[in-house]
Amino acid sequence: MYLNNIVEAIGNTPLVKLNSVAKGIPGTILAKVEYFNPGNSVKDRMALRMIEDAEKAGLLQPGGTIIEGTSGNTGMGLALAAIAKGYKCIFTMSDKQSKEKQDILRAVGAEVIVCPTNVTPDDPRSYYSVARKLNAEIPNSFYPNQYDNLSNSISHYETTGPELWQQTEGRITHFASGVGTGGTICGTSKYLKEQQPGLFTLGLDTYGSVFKKYKETGIFDENEIYAYKTEGIGEDILPKNVDFDLIDLFLKVTDKDAALMTRRLAKEEGLFVGWSCGSAVHGALEYAKEHLKEDDTMVILLPDHGTRYLGKIYNDEWMREQGWLD
Repeated sequence: MYLNNIVEAIGNTPLVKLNSVAKGIPGTILAKVEYFNPGNSVKDRMALRMIEDAEKAGLLQPGGTIIEGTSGNTGMGLALAAIAKGYKCIFTMSDKQSKEKQDILRAVGAEVIVCPTNVTPDDPRSYYSVARKLNAEIPNSFYPNQYDNLSNSISHYETTGPELWQQTEGRITHFASGVGTGGTICGTSKYLKEQQPGLFTLGLDTYGSVFKKYKETGIFDENEIYAYKTEGIGEDILPKNVDFDLIDLFLKVTDKDAALMTRRLAKEEGLFVGWSCGSAVHGALEYAKEHLKEDDTMVILLPDHGTRYLGKIYNDEWMREQGWLD
């Protein structure tokens, strides 16, 4: 048996019990390890779905160009789909993203345009604005817009949610995930809550992001927005894929706590994962210490692989520069 192309390898990632980092915490703590996708991240799922839906709608024609603003992982998923289907790719990224992410995207044939981080989303220099401008200028181009394109959430409703339900044999009681575009947590949660209405969904946010306060107050507070280092979670906008009704609680995790937990996962669990995975695990375990019962089963989604962060959190010198290592 063989696969016809690399995108047929997407999905059906393993569920792995956390042992060392979860020691002493009640219940069963499991990790959904998404770096087993061919592009090494959860974003492969929604990238393929956005492309397939665009093809069906006639928005993407043969030989076309895919243009997207990405923190890296969605770009990789789109690039793999583009290779399999014969499209070109142009990606805009903020300059806080790791050099590894830029290099990986160029390695798979994409053009990468790096934009400043510390500008507002509607600033013409922002990676959102540059992507939209290129889409308007380049003929036969498609701007997936992962933030507001509901194909993102649908991909997880149709794949990630059912996988978790089957893998836990219906015993999942808590689902925890970082929140960026919102597609992963909301699509997965929607499916799981339909099977188990009492399921509790925990969203992990970062300091410098608007999500937690918006959930709690309904206020979009620009004072919540400031620069942070963690990549892939938190936002200074409200993406349409974030359905706040599907997320029961938000917790914020610091850049340092996320980085240190990410390194622990590598050393203690053999899970060589990305930075926001540490955010998800640190926040989920803090919640679990206080609220989980012995017969509960919590699944924490780990979005990506450690190769994206070799120059940052897995680099002792960089970590010391941040003041995060003794």
